[in-house]
Amino acid sequence: MTETITGVGIGLGVAQGPVARMAERAPAPKDAASDRTPEEETARVREAVAAVAAELSRRAETTEGIARDVLEAQAMMAEDPTLEESVDARIAAGKTAEWAVHDAFAEFRATLEAVGGYLGERAADLDDVAARVIAHLRGEPAPGVPSPGHPFVLVAQDLAPADTALLDLDPASPNRVLALVTTEGGPTSHTAILAREKGIVAVVGAAGAADLADGDTVIVDAAAGAVVTSPTADQLADAQRRVDERAAVEAAPCTPGALADGTAVPLLANLGSPKGAAEALELGAEGVGLFRTEFLFLSSKEAPSIEAQRAEYAALLTAFAGRKVVVRVLDAGADKPLPFLNDAEEENPALGLRGIRALRANEQILRDQLTALAQADAETDADLWVMAPMVGTVEEAVYFTGLARELGLKTAGVMVEVPSIALMADRALAHTDFASIGTNDLTQYTMAADRLLGSVATLQDPWHPAVLRLIAQVGEAGAKHGKPVGICGEAAADPLLAVVLVGLGATTLSMAPAALADVRYSLGRYTLDDARRIAAAALDADDAAGARAAARAAAEQPAS
Repeated sequence: MTETITGVGIGLGVAQGPVARMAERAPAPKDAASDRTPEEETARVREAVAAVAAELSRRAETTEGIARDVLEAQAMMAEDPTLEESVDARIAAGKTAEWAVHDAFAEFRATLEAVGGYLGERAADLDDVAARVIAHLRGEPAPGVPSPGHPFVLVAQDLAPADTALLDLDPASPNRVLALVTTEGGPTSHTAILAREKGIVAVVGAAGAADLADGDTVIVDAAAGAVVTSPTADQLADAQRRVDERAAVEAAPCTPGALADGTAVPLLANLGSPKGAAEALELGAEGVGLFRTEFLFLSSKEAPSIEAQRAEYAALLTAFAGRKVVVRVLDAGADKPLPFLNDAEEENPALGLRGIRALRANEQILRDQLTALAQADAETDADLWVMAPMVGTVEEAVYFTGLARELGLKTAGVMVEVPSIALMADRALAHTDFASIGTNDLTQYTMAADRLLGSVATLQDPWHPAVLRLIAQVGEAGAKHGKPVGICGEAAADPLLAVVLVGLGATTLSMAPAALADVRYSLGRYTLDDARRIAAAALDADDAAGARAAARAAAEQPAS
């Protein structure tokens, strides 16, 4: 009998095919005394860790964008000195290498989860690293994606970045992954972000998919956030029709983002390093709406020099000559501890010295970064904008804007990630040049729901009317002052939500490059009046599910 399993869809795609489930991970090692010497066990661990780090680095070299960043971070995790000391201590106490790795990584995972924020996001990645090291010690294959010998819909509890990054998507491959379904995770989980970046049809957080079995035929409908089991012949035919229509959309020429009435909505790319520039341009990015600069800082024991930064920024700006490029200054703090910034322990670092607060406490680091940006701007032809992360007060907006201008940057703005600045947007935009809304953190802080905590995943939804109302308030402030309001969180990559965001006052949308085609197509179906009408319907709902349903119903009404 046909049934529908609901979850959170990523993009507009649809796919159909047989299920292949991700293999369950091997059981945890037993806490037993080793029959080897500590020196022998230590040597085994060193060899296994080196092999896993090398494999993760190799995989990183074969991909780009967020996937590459995550894989490189995992490789660094594997060889983390703190973890090494923790494993060594357990081996010295007579434990096996397998148990020492399992227990030390589990302890470190708990620490990261308690910290939350950026490091909390690394906790699941750490599980994958540990599983790979233990598998190597056991002489077993690393955990990974099945290879059934035919195209399939992958069903998993969740997916490790190392697996998501290298899913076989080649249409000619016998093991092509047609779609991805996870029982855990939300719209801002790593699996969702990587799936969106790679253009994979996906539904995440579909708890009911736990009952699917290998070989079951399903339709994965990302647009509806649904997995249809035992579909009828008519449903399969309709799904294939939509597959063909979407293929035509993706093959269409890359035109500037605009609504049906010609209202321009520039579509920009989120990038984590200059390496992703070429692909973003190929996929139709009109510029960069969020350039994350953390890649320059996170692997360093000291802040990079002005010259080292200038070279990286110049490479990015050169690639986007004549186009808008929005650079976010270092977004770090106690949740992303850097020895040269702030490594003091905090009980709740998500609410501590992070973002602009941490930079003000170490102003020379901020001055050097802005100086490097100004130098890169002077030697290139892009339209450079800079913005500060985690701004919470009008005074912080005034401080950052003033400092940026003092150091020679003409356009400075703030990220809206904290509800306080959204509520004060009217006053903040009187002093700064633009606002860019980071919907991931804005949702997290508005709903008091950790982005990675499964027990509150349903609250981590940018469709919630509380979040939408804050966005609307920023949009109104932007219109009043004639200042641009961009969206650079994952919400901008949701094709229908993108229409709502424009209806709430967003003037640009920035996303993973793979989402550009879907969003461009979605915007082109509606006028500005339509977008405002659809947004009003979403605002009038009581919860995220209601807002999504109301927007879909309004979107199905004839275009004006």
